[in-house]
Amino acid sequence: MLKIWGRRNSINVQKVLWCCGELGLAFERIDAGMEYGVNDTPEYRAMNPNGLVPTIDDDGFVLWESHAIVRYLSRQHGQGTLWPDDARRCADADRWMEWYSTTLWPLMRPVFWNLVRIAPEKRNLTEVEENRRKLAANFAVVDAHLAGNAYMAGHAFSMGDIPIGVTAFRWFNLPIERPALGNLDAWYKRICERPAFRQHCMAKLT
Repeated sequence: MLKIWGRRNSINVQKVLWCCGELGLAFERIDAGMEYGVNDTPEYRAMNPNGLVPTIDDDGFVLWESHAIVRYLSRQHGQGTLWPDDARRCADADRWMEWYSTTLWPLMRPVFWNLVRIAPEKRNLTEVEENRRKLAANFAVVDAHLAGNAYMAGHAFSMGDIPIGVTAFRWFNLPIERPALGNLDAWYKRICERPAFRQHCMAKLT
């Protein structure tokens, strides 16, 4: 059985769990990271020298980095669904996964950490506001893209929606100002209707 190391409240682990849910894959999840430890043990470091989560073991094949895992599982089990058959649509989905890494998450991380993980008296609210404004501009890019697309890579849900979706959950649930973005709102409502997203990603932010 597929094994996944990582805590349920990790945004990167949630991507993998959501992917598995969409694909109907059975898995065993082992708590690791932060309060659970495990990821600093020699045994874990032998699998993942970075000591981060998630890591998977798929019948002896060990893989880390959340997007690499999502791509691997989608390619193995989601041909024509999470992994689009059309090469251009597949590249489009891949583009948005990369854009999350290079553009969206670096802005979301300081907002999330300050408002959720850092004690109120130690929060840098100037940093929060600077990044919130930049996030709003980048979600406006997503909104414009969704004007002509039901999902990030066209008419159907794909792996490209997964990283944007877990970030959107934080965007819509953090106590911050958000501009009205109708296409983004409609897409997010569609994402929230997906059982695997509700099960694995719609948890209290901690």
